Amino acid sequence: MTPGPETALIVVDVQNCFTPGGSLAVPDGDAVVPVINRLSRHFANVVLTQDWHTPDHVSFASQHAGQQPFGTVQLPYGTQVLWPDHCVMGTNGAALHPDLSIPHAQLVIRKGYNRGVDSYSAFLEADRTTKTGLDGYLSSRGIRHVYLTGLATDFCVAWTALDARRLGFEATVIEDACRAIDLNGSLAKAWADMEAAGVRRIRSDAIG
Repeated sequence: MTPGPETALIVVDVQNCFTPGGSLAVPDGDAVVPVINRLSRHFANVVLTQDWHTPDHVSFASQHAGQQPFGTVQLPYGTQVLWPDHCVMGTNGAALHPDLSIPHAQLVIRKGYNRGVDSYSAFLEADRTTKTGLDGYLSSRGIRHVYLTGLATDFCVAWTALDARRLGFEATVIEDACRAIDLNGSLAKAWADMEAAGVRRIRSDAIG
């Protein structure tokens, strides 16, 4: 298929912290970069996202006495996975991967900058009420179908795809342009949830 003007490519969190050598590296995370670079040439509309945390973010295990990364705590908005410190605003770890090359991308959405609320989705923070404004941007541009790539399949990519559906967009995940953390079966659950929500699943060679 050839993407039209009503489509957008969303490149989720392809940042140094999530690629090899980073503090929350996704296995094989850097392998998505050449695939995304190639895909991006077929889309007139491209949005990039960045995790962008305060140094004392509530999602960091270091901020909770006696807690270790990948444990959970209860916060006012629900269960929160605790992560290693990552993507601290303004640091090299929060920067986009240096080999990512999409000069025609029009928008960068930074998420997770509220100290007390995590944010996986590019549309809604983890409290499920605070919007980033991405839905309004896409709607005002006449975009109705989003294609998702990036890191990680089972967290930020999946949450973004699910929220796209909730907000009335068509959503397709390009499987080989994503990589997963797969924490305690999270990848299988994410695919099941996305399938149930009507999220499509394709490979990059379907686009050209």
